[in-house]
Amino acid sequence: MSVTSALSRTSQTAVPSLRGRIGGDARSGHYAVPHRYRLHLSLSCPDGLGLAVTHGLLELGDTLPVTLLPAVPDGPDGGHVLLRPLYEASSHQHPGPAAAPVLSDGWTGRIVSTHAPDILRDLAGRFGSRGPALFPGAARGDIEEVAQLCRQEVNEAAQRAGRYDIDPAARAAALDTLLGALGSLEQRLGARDHVVGGELTAADVQLWVTLVRLDTVHRWHLDAEAVHRIADHRRLWAYARRLAARPAFGSRLDLDGIARRHHARCRGREAAGAAVQIVDWTAAHTPGRGSSAPR
Repeated sequence: MSVTSALSRTSQTAVPSLRGRIGGDARSGHYAVPHRYRLHLSLSCPDGLGLAVTHGLLELGDTLPVTLLPAVPDGPDGGHVLLRPLYEASSHQHPGPAAAPVLSDGWTGRIVSTHAPDILRDLAGRFGSRGPALFPGAARGDIEEVAQLCRQEVNEAAQRAGRYDIDPAARAAALDTLLGALGSLEQRLGARDHVVGGELTAADVQLWVTLVRLDTVHRWHLDAEAVHRIADHRRLWAYARRLAARPAFGSRLDLDGIARRHHARCRGREAAGAAVQIVDWTAAHTPGRGSSAPR
């Protein structure tokens, strides 16, 4: 069983049940006020990385502080020990792991939400006055389209393409789906710097995190030919390096943590693609070294 299939099943059994929203006034129960809320996240987790990038882009600082959790969850059930009191206060005898990310309410000591897309939208919509408009109204349909493409045709397809316990034809079909999605994204970047419209949006955050995961996790279970075909989307990977050079993106990259989280959970077969690094992410977010080509 590959790590990606195991993680997929884990995420299915830990579907977020705590999905409060930050509203615009007191009637919502959770209204926007500085210093009331806190993010708890791990940079080794794709949802956590996306939220950390968003937090940086919006320049939230201690307006909405962040607690960084260990790269590898330290609870016996696969959750985070630090989050257990929040879960117990919010959900009596919470049956699942104390999973991250979490948006907590310092006034009540309870969890507002564990659902990353809702949290991201609330950060942008309720606290995002100093940063880019991550969800511009006219682009919301396109942003969701990119998010769905990343989830289904990149992440899920890459998981299937790296599984050696399924029929080879199914692996090949998954790789074709993955390459088709990357080709579509490459075309979107043909005449612009961002994947939706002319400015940076939440779609860029989603896509960048997806590309990081494709190179740092999924390629470990793909053969070398497949990884070279993925790397051939040069415009897409140049875009990933450009974003990594921005502090809000590159400074949140915990490459060691991602590797430790992956190898702690990985039960799948390592393939030849593990040796074919697409992007030197360390160089990509080091000033003066961001022009390195995929190799």
